[in-house]
Amino acid sequence: MDKFAGSNYQPDRDDARLTKQIDRVFNACSHGNPMTLSQISQQTGDPEASVSAQLRHLRKAKNGEHTVDKLHIASGLYVYRLIPNESRTST
Repeated sequence: MDKFAGSNYQPDRDDARLTKQIDRVFNACSHGNPMTLSQISQQTGDPEASVSAQLRHLRKAKNGEHTVDKLHIASGLYVYRLIPNESRTST
């Protein structure tokens, strides 16, 4: 089973890059403190759109089925809080 999906996704081309990216996002957020996409992006060096996609992937069973809370702050600003699934801590 592929960890990722999408119309342009090609496992042989994209798996290594996306696996490193999801690991960076997981590690940046695993402390459980709420963070904006911008804060996660600054910490990982990955674009905000990619961070957002990886947060969605982390919710999926094939990527650990972690809890990712999305909390509204104001005017379209959200913070995200990752709660690692202790039974599946690797991404």
